[in-house]
Amino acid sequence: MRTAIATNRFGLGRRLDDRIDDPRRWLLGQLESYDPRPAVIAALPGGNANAAAYLDLVVARQERRRAAESGMPAEPAPMRGGPRDAYLDQATARLGHALTAPAPFVERLVHFWANHFAVSVDRNIILGLAGNLEFEAIRPHVLGRFCDMLLAVERHPAMLMYLDQVRSVGPDSRAATRAAQPEARQRGLNENLAREILELHTLGVTGGYAQTDVQELAKGLTGWTVAGLRGAGGTPGTVLFRPVVHQPGERTLLGKRYPAAGEAQSRAMLLDLAAHPATARHVATKLARHFVADEPPAALVDRLAKAFQASGGDLPTVYRALIDAPEASAATAPKFKSPWDWTVSSLRALGVREANRRAVRTVAALGQPVWRPGSPAGWGDVTATWAGSDALMRRVEVAQQLAMRLPDIDARALSPRLFDGAVSSTTTAVLAGAESPAQATALLLAAPEFQRR
Repeated sequence: MRTAIATNRFGLGRRLDDRIDDPRRWLLGQLESYDPRPAVIAALPGGNANAAAYLDLVVARQERRRAAESGMPAEPAPMRGGPRDAYLDQATARLGHALTAPAPFVERLVHFWANHFAVSVDRNIILGLAGNLEFEAIRPHVLGRFCDMLLAVERHPAMLMYLDQVRSVGPDSRAATRAAQPEARQRGLNENLAREILELHTLGVTGGYAQTDVQELAKGLTGWTVAGLRGAGGTPGTVLFRPVVHQPGERTLLGKRYPAAGEAQSRAMLLDLAAHPATARHVATKLARHFVADEPPAALVDRLAKAFQASGGDLPTVYRALIDAPEASAATAPKFKSPWDWTVSSLRALGVREANRRAVRTVAALGQPVWRPGSPAGWGDVTATWAGSDALMRRVEVAQQLAMRLPDIDARALSPRLFDGAVSSTTTAVLAGAESPAQATALLLAAPEFQRR
């Protein structure tokens, strides 16, 4: 495996201070050296705190509204410290760590799984929580078992709030049948989380489930909520199970019966979904598409799915199979970089070591705002999603801005080191004809070699 493939296709783009003698060994070594809680992320408030802060904000808004209706003076709204600032701090920390991450392959895997289990901050209810989902449910489990990541994600405040699980009430639960709680009957069963678990997170859209399976899983999931919402007691912002809203009785999912066991029922259902052969194939297909080709080679998907099943969903086993796959090291069909990929690799190539909110807004201007794909399906992972002419023109503009801010870099000397000598004669000639180092840098970042990984 060549160094350029290892650093670009598997990593986040090469930094000149990378020391890589054996690309395969470099990738495998990262599975042992990854830090799930780097300092820049560990310093941020956790998901429970941010969920509680959101609930406090909701209460404050309600009090201001009631005060306005009654003609009484109200406390002014806080200017900073709200969900939007939490979001920008999280996105800046994510980008900043990506620029210097010592295990960039594992960081790419974190970003892959965050998109697999996507939430979108266009729903204000999770604006300050999307980063916490990645930091708390994905980062700690990216080198563990898929089932553990699945359980952590589905029971995180961000996912429960994003997909309205906090509104779901079993139709025959105690809460729904109490005359004193008519609002519970009005809310009823919500199928959003159950549907996305089956369609996006585990089996996949062709995984063989039916609408009855969606309903049964939705009933099994009732009870999971966030304290402080809709009458749920406990420390505000924490996840808890409320038996009073759980749908009683046994469930049948994909032909298997699950006895009435309260909280344990949903756990058993999720664990079986995590181990299902359709889940193995769905995950294998998405990994192969992300790292190898828009149309994943069938043989590669088969090998990854078998590694997933044989290991009980041990993710490092699957990653090692991916690294060793001959299709993954072929130079004939590189992937097209998303705006996030391109921005991170550009800044790494130029030696930038710190991020700021301006850089986060740059990613958004390029068409891929952090944690805002617009739907639970996440961002598209094929060339057609990102290779439009307008999108490419925006990259050219950003490349020019970066080059002007870093005028001392000369890409004519930089390009052979970044791409292991694999730069076309056309690009080499274009760089050689640049009128200044800054122009050469802009041309390099806009070159075809830099658009692909």
